[in-house]
Amino acid sequence: MTDQEPLPTIRIPGATSHTIAPRRVGEGELRYLKAGDGAPLVLLHTVRTQAEHFRSLIPLVADRYTVYALDLPGMGYSAIVPGASYDEPAMRVGVERLLTELDLRDVTLLGESMGATLSLTTAADLPERIRRVVAVNTYDFRGGIARSSLLARAVVGAVLAPGIGPVVAGVEPRPALRRILQGGLGDKAALREDYLDELLQVGTRPGYAAVARGVYRNLPGLIAARSRYTEVKAPVHFVYGEHDWSRVSDREANRELLPDADFTQVPDAGHFIALERPDVLAGLL
Repeated sequence: MTDQEPLPTIRIPGATSHTIAPRRVGEGELRYLKAGDGAPLVLLHTVRTQAEHFRSLIPLVADRYTVYALDLPGMGYSAIVPGASYDEPAMRVGVERLLTELDLRDVTLLGESMGATLSLTTAADLPERIRRVVAVNTYDFRGGIARSSLLARAVVGAVLAPGIGPVVAGVEPRPALRRILQGGLGDKAALREDYLDELLQVGTRPGYAAVARGVYRNLPGLIAARSRYTEVKAPVHFVYGEHDWSRVSDREANRELLPDADFTQVPDAGHFIALERPDVLAGLL
């Protein structure tokens, strides 16, 4: 982060903020939160969020894990690199940098949404480092966030549109972001106002509009990444909210790909289980 950029406003008890320096030209600094003591647990957030997405989960598991919550490349407070790619392989490289630069082994990977898909593809790439994968509401189906609501469909479509896309991506009204995120919750009150403040602040970072467009433009690559699931050697546990955007057919398709995986459905929950039912995830861990 530069002196001109905002600083995080949310503090998680026992968590400290750290960075991983770039190794080569074209790479950016990665920011992550660290807390607790024990075997490594790496947390990977959803589309349009950041490490603080796990603010309620981290204190529940820090007594038995050393927790690393990563800001994916360009998101949260990780560096924004002009012209960088935000396709699935590029984001996966960011995850793998965390694991290899810190030399993490015997890792439990827990990702939600986009982070869930990245946890599976990372496990396919680095089987010697991964102990277990908990994939929460994998973002690997057509439509994705556009299934949340008509508003979400309109906003994402406008962000991707030629000409007006960069303008729309740079304007993020609070009521619109609130409604889009609440469309992924069974319990709407689980979206706390200070977290919404934090997300909106991150959205003001120079270059963030380009990141948003890049991420949305490359979401279809997460669907293609499903082809890597069968390469995962570690045990996998799929977790779905009862009211997740995925359909029964989407979930069953993953069951067919990984028939030995465990499956849990969380009653009354939506897409953002880390926000509304962190206790369930802590229990699984």
